[in-house]
Amino acid sequence: MKFFWVWNGKKLKQISIIIVAAFFTAGILFVERSELMVFSTPEGPQVFYKGDVNEKKVALTFNISWGEQRAVPILDILDEKNIDATFFVSAAWAERYPELIDRIKEDGHEIGNHGYRYENYPSWDGEKIKKDIRHSHQVLTDLTKQKVNLLRPPNGQFDKRVVNIAENLDYSIIHWSVDGKDYENPGVDAIVENVVTQTKNGDVILLHASDSVKQTHKALPIILDHLSKKGYKFVSVTELMASTEAETKEVK
Repeated sequence: MKFFWVWNGKKLKQISIIIVAAFFTAGILFVERSELMVFSTPEGPQVFYKGDVNEKKVALTFNISWGEQRAVPILDILDEKNIDATFFVSAAWAERYPELIDRIKEDGHEIGNHGYRYENYPSWDGEKIKKDIRHSHQVLTDLTKQKVNLLRPPNGQFDKRVVNIAENLDYSIIHWSVDGKDYENPGVDAIVENVVTQTKNGDVILLHASDSVKQTHKALPIILDHLSKKGYKFVSVTELMASTEAETKEVK
């Protein structure tokens, strides 16, 4: 069983809805499925997954850990439609494809850390986790020349130790509230339905841009058109975090 606390906040300038990660054990079997964000509050380190905002703002996020064939078409679509997104990239991938990191940066997208070695952090000891985050941080900082402080652990796996370690390294762990499940390659229509029917104000949408996903680049323009027609504006995770409201409840 997994449980954690979900928080919403009233116009907090810097951070919005939060999840206190107490325990998360379920293994994720699909490529690149990731989860959640870390920052400090009086209640301790927290995890971000959604902004409770009155405006029609959503954050579109992509995970990348291998391959170069899918990323370019996705970037082309975002550029054509003038959409801002946040990319969580594996640093090992970034080393192999620095030109794609340049493209993501030049197109104005936000870049987050997706670890270096694509293995589950909870199975490691604390020092190994720290080493991986620090290594990936150095690689991404050198490549982007930007401050990188958003983290999605590999496979989205984390526990209370990972949350605390991330906070100590000045990282925020980012989750999502809408999962396109494109890593399952369920078909274009299914991906579109997974996103469009679930999306509400403040949602963080999870998609992927690795070569393991075969249909995302076909579903993406349809998703963007549907949500744009509904009046949604696509913003970075950082911008979404900057405007929010809140209340709390326990989720088990």
